[in-house]
Amino acid sequence: MQRHEPSPRPRRKDPDRRERILDAALDVLAEHGVAGTTHRRIAAHADVPLGSVTYHFTGLADLRAQAFARYVEVQSAVFRNLFARVETREQLIEALTDLVQEGPARHRSAVLGFELRLAALRDPELRALTERWTAASRAVLSRFTDPDNAARLDALLEGTIMHVLLSTAPEPRERTRAAIDRTLGPVNGPFS
Repeated sequence: MQRHEPSPRPRRKDPDRRERILDAALDVLAEHGVAGTTHRRIAAHADVPLGSVTYHFTGLADLRAQAFARYVEVQSAVFRNLFARVETREQLIEALTDLVQEGPARHRSAVLGFELRLAALRDPELRALTERWTAASRAVLSRFTDPDNAARLDALLEGTIMHVLLSTAPEPRERTRAAIDRTLGPVNGPFS
């Protein structure tokens, strides 16, 4: 009697699995923080076998770094696009005020940004990523003002967004707008 080998199970084609794992990692990081992020939580959220997570990434630190890099890439593009149609100083101030005031509406994004910065305190690779992100943000702001004012404005935005997210009382829009107006200083014009 001849023995038949079972035919191999067809491999499930899932070309977007790696990206889905990265997106799931960002969701888990936003919900549970860096300390609460595990391979199992990410696999469950991505609806993939645990082995898929460990197949695509060398470890949790690698997965976290690649997920944060993906987040920074997306957020940098969002930030650039926010100012694409700004033509006047007033439009710039309004766009920046909206960015701060929409803090709760963009809660997930802000939480991920702060999780990244906290993790970067102990991880040189992530620190380099945050430095590149800061440089990119400041380059966008430098289209409108000098580099020193752009750096101050960037720091004001980050700090104000954090305060808006952590506050139990809403920050008055006019107070945010006035702080941005004072920090902005002279602008380059006309904007290109």
